[in-house]
Amino acid sequence: MQEVIEFLKSINPILAAFYATLFTWLLTASGAALVFLFKNPNRAVMDGMLGFTGGVMVAASFWSLLAPGIEMSPGTGFVKVIPAAVGFFFGALFLFGLDKVLPHLHLNFKESDAEGMKTPWHKTTLLTLAITLHNIPEGLAVGVLFGGVAAGFDGATIGGAVALALGIGLQNFPEGFAVAMPLRRQGLSRWKSFQYGQASALVEPIAAVIGAWAVLTFQPILPYALSFAAGAMIFVVVEEVIPETQQDKHSDIAVMGFIAGFIVMMTLDVGLG
Repeated sequence: MQEVIEFLKSINPILAAFYATLFTWLLTASGAALVFLFKNPNRAVMDGMLGFTGGVMVAASFWSLLAPGIEMSPGTGFVKVIPAAVGFFFGALFLFGLDKVLPHLHLNFKESDAEGMKTPWHKTTLLTLAITLHNIPEGLAVGVLFGGVAAGFDGATIGGAVALALGIGLQNFPEGFAVAMPLRRQGLSRWKSFQYGQASALVEPIAAVIGAWAVLTFQPILPYALSFAAGAMIFVVVEEVIPETQQDKHSDIAVMGFIAGFIVMMTLDVGLG
């Protein structure tokens, strides 16, 4: 792990963010590849995995994004928290806007429950776009943190950036599985189900590069950018991930998955950051 940290520290931060999110995409693809091994996964397992995803995202939002953003903000008292509050609000507002515009369908919901603009797109495309919405703030968060490290901001560490990428990668594994398996159950071939599953995370390297570039170009925005990514992730968890785990009788398993994900991400951030 130390060798990875030193390598990422030694290269261009935009490239480092790109490499880190290639790793998160690879884990998404690995999760989607389980479609070649399983035909009909247990619903309780699926809900537990989604809960784990939510726990990682909530923990990352605080430990990796909000807390460093507040720490590096100028001023004291109420003044110090203003950048975090503003960034958090606009991050949630950004995802709110995408949620209303981008056609998508949450996992475990009926096709008639599709959100966003009305479209003739197939259910497979709508399911993939729903997970793509999850991945935009995740890629952005990794890129912003790597950019902050390169800019030399207190509170932004290469270990913390690696911990964030690792945590997001771990929760991307069940996300890839959660996309590919429902598509397989709908009759798609294993290969096409895998393709859709891994494609949902291709947006992460793009968002990461944009985030790292923005921070390096406009350094004063870093506290706002970190909180922006946090607000976007919390919106996804509350509006999408949690409701998806409450559609069946396995809500308790989903909650325990959430707790496990939170603990894993918190441990990674404190241990590596």
